[in-house]
Amino acid sequence: MREITIALDGMGGDSGPEVVIAGAEAAHIRHPNIRFLIFGDEAKIKPLLDANPRVAGASEFVHTEVAVGMDDKPSQALRRGRKTSSMWMAIDAVKTGRAQVAVSAGNTGALMAMAKVILRTMPNIERPAIAGLWPTIKGESIVLDLGATIGPDAKQLVQFAVMGEAYARVIFGVERPTVGLLNIGEEEVKGTESVKAAAQILRNLELPIDFHGFVEGDDIGKGTVDVVVTDGFTGNIALKTAEGTARQVAHYLREGIERSFFAKIGYLFAHSVFRTLRDKMDPRNVNGGVFLGLNGLVVKSHGGTDGLGFASAIDVALDVAAADLVRKIATDMDVLVQLAGDLSEAAEREEAAVS
Repeated sequence: MREITIALDGMGGDSGPEVVIAGAEAAHIRHPNIRFLIFGDEAKIKPLLDANPRVAGASEFVHTEVAVGMDDKPSQALRRGRKTSSMWMAIDAVKTGRAQVAVSAGNTGALMAMAKVILRTMPNIERPAIAGLWPTIKGESIVLDLGATIGPDAKQLVQFAVMGEAYARVIFGVERPTVGLLNIGEEEVKGTESVKAAAQILRNLELPIDFHGFVEGDDIGKGTVDVVVTDGFTGNIALKTAEGTARQVAHYLREGIERSFFAKIGYLFAHSVFRTLRDKMDPRNVNGGVFLGLNGLVVKSHGGTDGLGFASAIDVALDVAAADLVRKIATDMDVLVQLAGDLSEAAEREEAAVS
């Protein structure tokens, strides 16, 4: 694999530089050929680099004056952190070619706002989407959008599907990924007009996609399809619900094990099973949402993760950068435009037909 430079927002996340440097160390152990371009407050980051020669030896550090707060509004972050914040400069490094991808655990709204201003959306794409890996019974699936676009129309949902399948081909190595639209039922008569119209467009076009049709909420965990497409409002709620359910199950297990002596004995015999369950349900292992639809790569790490979770986000960043995901999405969008012509007109026809 060619050497890849990853720009890191050293000040993002709930715990800031400590998690970023710990994650960079764990990722570099797995991938010794990667390099880091780290932006942040010298007073906070330099001592961590001095204590970690592995990361320091693979990094270039740039001091920044401003750190975007986790509670900052996107407009406020743009005004205060434009060109001077660690978040802005990490994304700008992708635009200028100093890095192939940027990773931040910072404020999602601010990160998306800055990414859109700096990188701009790709041709033929109206709205970006956040795509994340989701653990399933069969392995993993990709779910998008996880919070970037609220209330997309049929045309934008089709664009999400094309971007999602390109990502799936990169991550899963599948030539024709299966794609499903998240809905309240599998019947064609159910759902909003935009979802039903998007389904009709995907059925009618001969795209390099194996369109499954509608999927329901429980199909996400089943791994029914490789890519689940939904709007950012629904996707973000589904993600947070899944994370909360995982913590709830873990709480019940701990509570049950501590309830009696025999339960503790049973845990000792089934320790490997419980460890496997813990690993499969650990959100840190699938951390890292990719911003799709921009002229450059940005990966969002969960703000409350630890070093292991941040390293997982770096792993995702490395994979999409090495696979040249932006170029693959652009190629697939060109195919979509050739097949559909004016996608807006197709979407309007289908929405009128299902209304």
